[in-house]
Amino acid sequence: MRMTGYYFFHPRKEVITQLYPETPPQLPERFKGEVVMLHDGNNEHACTGCTACELACPNGTIKIITKFETGADGKKKKALDTFVYHLELCTMCNLCIVACPTDAIKMAQTFEHSVFDRNKLIRKLNRPGSKIRAGIE
Repeated sequence: MRMTGYYFFHPRKEVITQLYPETPPQLPERFKGEVVMLHDGNNEHACTGCTACELACPNGTIKIITKFETGADGKKKKALDTFVYHLELCTMCNLCIVACPTDAIKMAQTFEHSVFDRNKLIRKLNRPGSKIRAGIE
């Protein structure tokens, strides 16, 4: 009641509401919206499939599916097959981003996640045909 009285006597001193969706919100730089995987222009990413982000996630939001690929030297090497991200389970805690040794994922600033079908919140983060960037081990 005290704050209501303050704003009643100081009506134009501080604007606390925004005209959304007419005016896009001004989000702070540290805002965390969802996990995304970074790809460059050649459709390459830096995820090695090490599952560090999956292990760091406290509620099983991330599921890494790996496969074995044969390298140029003939050795089999574990590689990322599918990076599944369950947005409906994510608490935006940022632990997966901190755990990633190659900085392959980051938090994007998207905030509009409302959908009618819950299955639309399950996302595959690696693009079709993407591969690991050269030099990433």
